[in-house]
Amino acid sequence: MRGLLSVLLIALTVAAFAQTDTLIYAQGNIISATTKEPVVARISYQSLPYGSKVGFFSGSSFLFPLYDNDKYAITVEAAGYAPAKYVLNPADAGADRKVIRDIELALPTSASHNAEDTHTVGKVMRLNDLNFDAGRTTISSSSHAELDEVVTMLKRNPRMVIQLEGHTDTRGNANANLKLSEDRVKAVKTYLVSKGGNKNKIKTKAFGGTQPISREETEEAHALNRRVELRILEN
Repeated sequence: MRGLLSVLLIALTVAAFAQTDTLIYAQGNIISATTKEPVVARISYQSLPYGSKVGFFSGSSFLFPLYDNDKYAITVEAAGYAPAKYVLNPADAGADRKVIRDIELALPTSASHNAEDTHTVGKVMRLNDLNFDAGRTTISSSSHAELDEVVTMLKRNPRMVIQLEGHTDTRGNANANLKLSEDRVKAVKTYLVSKGGNKNKIKTKAFGGTQPISREETEEAHALNRRVELRILEN
């Protein structure tokens, strides 16, 4: 009996090791784009498309498993820097079963300046100065300067196609939140087109509260989740 138990224990250990050994991990460092020095940041991640697996931690590096071969969205935020958001794909893993992504944080800049510097398809930029009246789709006049710079970016890059992505916080009715985020990105598109943006180069997509950056029940977290992001689709 003891021998049989030993054999079973060894088999279970080997099976557990084999299962762990097949996991793919995301790994990287958070550094300053200007000094290349480590930056301690708040790092959050969630599986796509439904965010069924989430995690939060602070530090200047990260290492976490990409369970079930799902893609993961990772958001990195640090005081004094513009936030960075990327999608990590387990298909990009090397022989060591790791998706390596070092993330450089830049100083806060307008969305247009950031895009002018990178021109990277897939780049996601938060429109930090875009403000709406509470629960409404009216764009505050304080937002016009940043949106005008987006128009300039589009005119300077005629091949560029962008997607405006609207998000609300997680409170309230899900359907109402989806409708509000949809109406808001449509309002932004209407403004950009009115200033000379090509309507065929501006796509919109609404998420409501389904893709929060933070799930904490604080006003700071809710404010962080209420956002419109600009994604470069083509360039």
